[in-house]
Amino acid sequence: MAGTAAIEQSTRRSRFGRALKPFRDAQGLSRWLLWTGVALTMLFVMVAVLAPWIAPYDFNQVATSDGGPFPKQGAPSGEHWFGTSVRSEDVFSRVVFGARIAVEVVALAVAVSLVVGVPLGLISGYFGGWVDRVLVLIADALFAFPYLLLAIVIAFLLSDAIGGGVVTAALAITVVYVPQYFRVVRNSTLSAREATYVEAARALGARPRTVITRYLFGNVIQSVPVIATLNAADAMLTLAGLGFLGYGIQPTEGAEWGYDLQRAVLDVAADIWWTGVFPGMAIVLFVVALTLVGEGLNDTLNPTLRKRRIEKVHIPPRADADQGARS
Repeated sequence: MAGTAAIEQSTRRSRFGRALKPFRDAQGLSRWLLWTGVALTMLFVMVAVLAPWIAPYDFNQVATSDGGPFPKQGAPSGEHWFGTSVRSEDVFSRVVFGARIAVEVVALAVAVSLVVGVPLGLISGYFGGWVDRVLVLIADALFAFPYLLLAIVIAFLLSDAIGGGVVTAALAITVVYVPQYFRVVRNSTLSAREATYVEAARALGARPRTVITRYLFGNVIQSVPVIATLNAADAMLTLAGLGFLGYGIQPTEGAEWGYDLQRAVLDVAADIWWTGVFPGMAIVLFVVALTLVGEGLNDTLNPTLRKRRIEKVHIPPRADADQGARS
């Protein structure tokens, strides 16, 4: 028993080491892109987690604790670092709490898209037949709509049923990205199901569920992490677009950067720049961070793009050559 447990533990360590090897061997631009994106993304995650302790005020607070009102469209100052908005809200607090909404919506949308799209792609590619035709037809129908228009329609339909909160925004974005994961996984499954190891598993009597989970799953999702990170950046832009058009997070539910940009449009004509610059910078930085992670992962995990670390080979001098030189 102890020997078997040691072997299993050693096998797990070996697999974990092989999984981390591309990241250890990454160098040059791909390494810089990956770790810069990871650092920026973790910064936004930390801000989202610690938002109640970082922000000096609540996201919709318009007065101090003793009842003194905030100035309307006040310029940045020591009390309000990013100024105040047209509704007398502290812009810095809204940017900080907006990071929490952005991280929650993007993470939930990507997670649900993976949970729905990957199994559907595996089932469609493995079984084929009428199941494949129906699923492909549904995916093509969703692809026919512009992604922002489709998200607006879903958000509008769900807002009457479950309100305009984080779940509504995440589900509206999920419908946009499920067909992408479905297509990628289905195409990979179509080619992998004809492989020799899959045929051998079938010949040994393995059930379809076993073949899909143990033999196909690990071989068809290699490109999914890269797509997920790039879709996360796109999901952030979709969330901002929904908020700008008024179909995202409702003002009473939380702070949302796209909504703040929409409210700041009229401030530009009055030279009030701070109400739109800081939420816009937050959107740009978060999208850049997620994009850098995706590009870094693509360069690191893709064997055709990955650059291997080249170590210098040291050749010791020959013994007879040394003796000849001495003589």
